Amino acid sequence: MHVSQRDGALDLLKWLALLSMLLDHLRYVGISADWLYVPGRLAFPWFCLAMAANLARAGAQKTEWRYLGWLLLFSAVSEIPYRLYIPDPDTLNVMPTLALGLLVARGWQDRTLLSRLLGAGALLLAALFSQWLMFGVFGVLLPLALLWVIRRPWYLGLLPGLVCLASNQWQVLYEAAQFGNHVAVFGIVACLVAPSLGLFLLRHARHLQPPPMRRWAYALYPLHFLILLALRTVVA
Repeated sequence: MHVSQRDGALDLLKWLALLSMLLDHLRYVGISADWLYVPGRLAFPWFCLAMAANLARAGAQKTEWRYLGWLLLFSAVSEIPYRLYIPDPDTLNVMPTLALGLLVARGWQDRTLLSRLLGAGALLLAALFSQWLMFGVFGVLLPLALLWVIRRPWYLGLLPGLVCLASNQWQVLYEAAQFGNHVAVFGIVACLVAPSLGLFLLRHARHLQPPPMRRWAYALYPLHFLILLALRTVVA
């Protein structure tokens, strides 16, 4: 999401989300590293928070359609690398979830008829085809939940935390946690606190200036699957 005036905290949030995603996907390289599931729970809510932060900025209407176009383009570009790397995937890659989430959040934010209709349509699609979307219908609602709290007191971050947990198959995590699975326990905690951690970062790390993450970063999503696929081939 390119903006004219760089926000160092927002760029840092995107880099950390990318790192969390990479750590999560390292579980499929062929090494025993189930614990990487825990930091991996930070990636999706932080990408959604980056989306919400950009929508909350002045002038968001000038870039929203371009942003949607990039998401749709890389939804298609990423699907084959995603399916080559992830064993037996039962959902699409994450980009369609983010694209629908953008439409839902914008539909709530913008009172024009077109935005409201697109938002309602996106929510209906998410509800009807939730089983094919990564993180399901709750994942589509997460950008809206984060947009709603982004300028509100920090403790309201618990609301998107609950939405984040619901999007991560909370029933499976809860049952595993009951049997003493530490990865599940810390996974639940990570889902609940990820939005609040991201909000804290956005509000208190603006003085930092990491490398700006511009539109080229969309290509990192399919590219990282191909790099990890090559690594798995070497490890095997």
